Amino acid sequence: RKKRRWALEGGMQMLKNKENQKLKIVIYAVCILLAIISIMPFYIMFINSTRSTTEIQQHAISFLPSGYILNNLKILLGKSFNPVVGFKNSFVISIGSTALAAYFSSLTAYALVAYDWKLRQPFFRFIMCVMMIPAQVTTIGFYQMVYKIGLTNHLAMLILPAIASPTMVFFMRQYLKPTLSMEIVQSARIDGAKEFMIFNRIVLPIMKPAIATQAIFSFVSSWNNLFTPLVLLTDQKKYTMPIMVSLLRGDIYKTEYGSVYLGLSLTVLPLIIVYLLLSKYIIAGVALGGGKG
Repeated sequence: RKKRRWALEGGMQMLKNKENQKLKIVIYAVCILLAIISIMPFYIMFINSTRSTTEIQQHAISFLPSGYILNNLKILLGKSFNPVVGFKNSFVISIGSTALAAYFSSLTAYALVAYDWKLRQPFFRFIMCVMMIPAQVTTIGFYQMVYKIGLTNHLAMLILPAIASPTMVFFMRQYLKPTLSMEIVQSARIDGAKEFMIFNRIVLPIMKPAIATQAIFSFVSSWNNLFTPLVLLTDQKKYTMPIMVSLLRGDIYKTEYGSVYLGLSLTVLPLIIVYLLLSKYIIAGVALGGGKG
């Protein structure tokens, strides 16, 4: 009987292992398929940037590169497209707004967690309400204010508003609430540390994973932002990469699709590099947000 029982248990275990292997194969196949579907548009865009307009019109999709990338670059640079100016302005805006958003959002989240003040919950509810308001609703009033103070063509007006980032404040608070130990804060206060010293030297290192994750998302969002810069900027020397790409137009008789795809590729390339370098923070941040919420 024991031998039969062991044989049955061994057979059941083998069946479970086979089922688990089949399930793993299905999961891997689905993940690979989804990865291919996600990567394919970018791959086709990069391939089309090396092809001529005639090739793109005759065969819209191709998986092999062509040899017209230098010709497309000459056409692109002849359309008042200045990638050096665009990259510089986009980097200044993206890095500046990301730094301000990450620091001040962390500071606000710390105030919501570490201090017990009367209006703490109403203030947090107000932040939640602001999250529900689309940015386009406030555009007219924001533009009127910027126009009255004479800063319509200044990059600072695309950087300074990042100080108020309700979504980032919410994420930072949700991370900091179960993570921050008030005993550490109290010990630092007893030792004579000032509040900003406590925040900068103790709290910020604790929030490093959350800050890194949100900084990546903030950088990508600021880099891809087209609406606000298009409203505020009229000087070509202040144009960002998304504006330059949006203004790419062909001649009256012919549209150079190869040069347009090349402009799109140049715009997307820094985001892909940033993602490849910092993808581990994004994955960690997604798991972190699910666990800490």
